[in-house]
Amino acid sequence: MLDGGEDYPEIRESVRRLCADFPGSYWRELEAKQAYPTEFVQTLTDAGYLAALIPQEYGGSGMPLRAAMVILEEIHASGCNAGACHAQMYTMGTVLRHGSAAQKEKYLPAIARGELRLQAFGVTEPTTGTDTTRLKTRAVRQGDHYVINGQKVWTSRALHSDLMLLLARTTPLEQVTKKSDGLSVFLIDIREALGHGLEIRPIEAMVNHNATEVFFEELKIPADSLIGEEGRGFRYILDGMNAERILVSAEALGDARWFTQRSVDYVSSRVVFQRPIGQNQAVQFPVARAWAHAQAADLLLRRAAARFDAGLPCGDDANMGKLLASEATWMAAEACLQNHGGFGYAREYDVERKWRETRLFQIAPISTNLVLSYIAEHILGMPRSF
Repeated sequence: MLDGGEDYPEIRESVRRLCADFPGSYWRELEAKQAYPTEFVQTLTDAGYLAALIPQEYGGSGMPLRAAMVILEEIHASGCNAGACHAQMYTMGTVLRHGSAAQKEKYLPAIARGELRLQAFGVTEPTTGTDTTRLKTRAVRQGDHYVINGQKVWTSRALHSDLMLLLARTTPLEQVTKKSDGLSVFLIDIREALGHGLEIRPIEAMVNHNATEVFFEELKIPADSLIGEEGRGFRYILDGMNAERILVSAEALGDARWFTQRSVDYVSSRVVFQRPIGQNQAVQFPVARAWAHAQAADLLLRRAAARFDAGLPCGDDANMGKLLASEATWMAAEACLQNHGGFGYAREYDVERKWRETRLFQIAPISTNLVLSYIAEHILGMPRSF
């Protein structure tokens, strides 16, 4: 396997051994059934990897973000997929950074032990998409509880999570000075809410990502479900979004390694016209170019993680790193599929599955065009485009 870097060698080797028990056939069978990788997620939980970012005082490992990146990168470089559970790593960050002492004590140790799953985050809506400040889901305070009405879409893993972070508007948009004000974050107990104002429906998609749409109709939740102060929720989720972009980008880098290794192995042994096809520069160059782009993305994401762990602004690096990683892995995927020719379409090779999975990185957790508009406005100082 192509090396991902010299840091955290023990973690890298441990994750590789773990993933060896979940070969391509495991993922193909799951996809055929649109099933959740329960055994894989439980194995990661038992190994403590999903609690990597939870501080030791709450039962986690207290690792830096860079270590979590390595875990996810190696999972994907091994041909597995962490999309079913990666949010268990970072979604709890909103509770950790902005929750009350009581909320931290109640939830974080149980999440660290794997007794509770917090891996669903309700933000995106059908009519507003990534225009988050205009979301329509409302939470209205009524005495000692809130009443929630609205709808979310592309809320991944909601059917396999005990808890959900929800971003809802508590003050109408027309009553706030800044459109980012008046949004609040809530921690919803899915187990108690299902059938009592909460409905979750699965979405069949191009990849087996366990996506859902979520409906809230007069859902009553306790007032102490609020995280932090009412109306400041948008600020609370920004750090979490940066962590998400950095970590998911590490998965993209892992995929780039997988595709590159598959390309190298195949083109070096596939003989056509009495010579290995890898001897042809037209075959070599796309693979080499994708690898160079992946290495550049890796360096930028390492800097983003270092700034995040140091408490420094990391939005620029997180966004640019995500852009480069998503494009590098797609270049590697395209080269790999093309190099395999017709065999690239055969499911037994896993190339077509990973090809479909890695395309998602250019759309989520933030689309390529939105990253470009961020760079233009916030880094280069151009006029705001929307």
